[in-house]
Amino acid sequence: MQWTDLSTAPAVGTPLGAPPNSGALCLVVSTDRGDYPLILAQTGAGIRAWVNACPHQFLPLNYRSESILSADGTRLICSNHEAVFDAATGIGTGGFGIGCELIEVPVHIDPDGQARIGAGSD
Repeated sequence: MQWTDLSTAPAVGTPLGAPPNSGALCLVVSTDRGDYPLILAQTGAGIRAWVNACPHQFLPLNYRSESILSADGTRLICSNHEAVFDAATGIGTGGFGIGCELIEVPVHIDPDGQARIGAGSD
């Protein structure tokens, strides 16, 4: 599944605000078609964005707690059933996450330091 397959997918260029300097930030982007849940994660590979929906039960990773990033900052952990995903790649690495992947959303940082949906030339 691609991020654009979801009916509430925001348009390329949609501003998301300032990315986290470290850690992960859960946010909801409101579109004219409804709300689109996102995770912005600052990783060793740079800023990454994922649809905030655990493929195990399609609940937001922060369903029970906002603490979804591992202490070392490398893994996203679903607060509902503890499915574990690599924060940089979205690949499931533990628990109910094994065999699953988070849905990646392309993002870039614009010249004003704001995160935006898309690959960078909106």
